[in-house]
Amino acid sequence: MSLYTFLDFEKPIAELETKVKELRALMQPGDLSIEDEVAKLEAKADQLLRQTYARLSPWQKTQVARHQGRPHFRDYVARLVDDFTPLAGDRMFGEDAAIVGGLGRFRGRAVMVIGHEKGADTESRLRHNFGMAKPEGYRKAVRLMRLAERFRLPVVTLVDTAGAYPGIGAEERGQAEAIARSTECCLDLGVPVVAAIVGEGGSGGAVALAAANRVLMFEHAVYSVISPEGCASILWHSAEKSQDAASAMKLTAQDLQRLKVIDTIVAEPVGGAHRSPREAMDTLGDSIGQALNELVGRDPMALKRERREKFLEMGRVAI
Repeated sequence: MSLYTFLDFEKPIAELETKVKELRALMQPGDLSIEDEVAKLEAKADQLLRQTYARLSPWQKTQVARHQGRPHFRDYVARLVDDFTPLAGDRMFGEDAAIVGGLGRFRGRAVMVIGHEKGADTESRLRHNFGMAKPEGYRKAVRLMRLAERFRLPVVTLVDTAGAYPGIGAEERGQAEAIARSTECCLDLGVPVVAAIVGEGGSGGAVALAAANRVLMFEHAVYSVISPEGCASILWHSAEKSQDAASAMKLTAQDLQRLKVIDTIVAEPVGGAHRSPREAMDTLGDSIGQALNELVGRDPMALKRERREKFLEMGRVAI
C-alpha cells in the first residue's frame, strides 16, 4: 500500500491501512495479541471502505474516475484481447497516440478495438497527450471502424478522456468536423458497436467513440458534456464550485442509466477499479462479451436503425 495513492476522502481509510502495515512490520511469529489487533483493524478498514464507496458523491466519483491507478486502454488490451495488432495513422495528416486501435481476438472472436489511452506515467502521458485526441485521432478511428465494417467485425470502444484536445493546431485541422464525422460513423456502421466508459467520458471527445448499440459504464466512472471544473467556471466563474457542478450535471452511471443515456452499469471492486484492476477488467470483459453475444449476427440495417433510434430518443419530450 506504500505506492497506493489515496484520494482526499479516503484519508480515514488510509490511516487504518497504514496502522495495519505498521503492526504487521512489528509482528513476530506467534504474537497473538498483535494478530488480533491487526484482524480488528483490517475488518474496520474494510467496513469503512465499503461504507465510503456505497455513498460517494458525484464529485467523489469524479475523483475515482480520474484515479491514476485505474486500468488504461493498453491494460485492457493486454488482459482481454489476444493477438492485438495496432493500426496507426489517419492517412491524411499523421498519427495520434491519444487514440489507439487495432485488430485482435476477444475471447476467440475477431474484433476491432479502439480507445483513448491516457498513459500511466509522465513520459507516456505526454506521448499520449493525456488521452485528449486531435482530429487525426478521430479520423484514424473512422478509418478503423470502416475497415471493421468491410470485414464484418464488431467494434469495441473504450472511452477514457477529459475531452478532445482544444489546441489551436487541432482547431485549424478541423477538430469539430472530425468529432462529428466519428460520431456519424459510429451511428452508420452495419456491424455491432459496444462502447464502455471506463474512466472519464468527457464531451464530444467521448461521444465520438460512444455512439454505440450498447453503452456500458463502470459504476464509478463519469460521463458528461463538460468537466465539473469547466461547468463551474462558466456558470459561477469559479472552479471552487466544481462539487456543486458535479451534483447538478447528473454525470454518474446511476443518473445516466435512469436517463437512458447508458444501458448497463458494470460493477467495480470494492474501493474502485484502481484497487483491483484485474478483477475490474475481467468484469468488464464479461459485460462486453454478453453485449456482443446479443448483437453479433443481427441484420446490419437493424443494427443501424436501433442505434439511431436509441440516440434520437434521448432527451425527447412528449407533447
